[in-house]
Amino acid sequence: MPLPNRVKPDGTLFSDPARGLFYGNRGGRFHDPATTAVPVRLYANPHWLCCLLAFKGRRRQLWGRGFTELFFCDEVTALAAGHRPCMECRRADALAYRRALVEGLGLETTPPFPEIDRILDRERRVGRAKRLHRLAAEDLPDGAMIEASPGEWLALSGKQALLWSPSGYRASRPRPSGIVSVLTPPATLAALAKGFRPLWHPSAAN
Repeated sequence: MPLPNRVKPDGTLFSDPARGLFYGNRGGRFHDPATTAVPVRLYANPHWLCCLLAFKGRRRQLWGRGFTELFFCDEVTALAAGHRPCMECRRADALAYRRALVEGLGLETTPPFPEIDRILDRERRVGRAKRLHRLAAEDLPDGAMIEASPGEWLALSGKQALLWSPSGYRASRPRPSGIVSVLTPPATLAALAKGFRPLWHPSAAN
């Protein structure tokens, strides 16, 4: 039985055989190594990262005594949940994300990544609940994730809205208009709008 270490676009955890394209963590351990139950607490600290599946040959026992390892369908999913590229294993992507974020937010100075993490933390959750942002669909960049209905999420790509699933995107719909509920934090939306390009699951191209 898979561990409940897969991440939905709303940041919650679940079990599924689909491994996904990215791996990550939330700054430390928040699971109980003695059980495989979904943790009550869903983060250890504000540093939520999106990492490579393989890096320098490192191997770990999942959900052991170290940090809580997580898996994402793709980077669009990770960004929606409130993660950002890891500076260690994805340095070029992390720096590109930060440059786009700085430009998108109109910042006069480049913040350190811990400050970006604090910005994302304010934008991605209210207590333990996912924070949704009511925004105009017409203003959203490609790569934004919206909530179509509770438990149903759509990733925006061109004129399409792609229906998310743990193993990829299952169907496309016309891109919505009007005010929608957005999962992707506004700071990340700003980075997407200024050219940061996340890695999509291959099913997005079908």
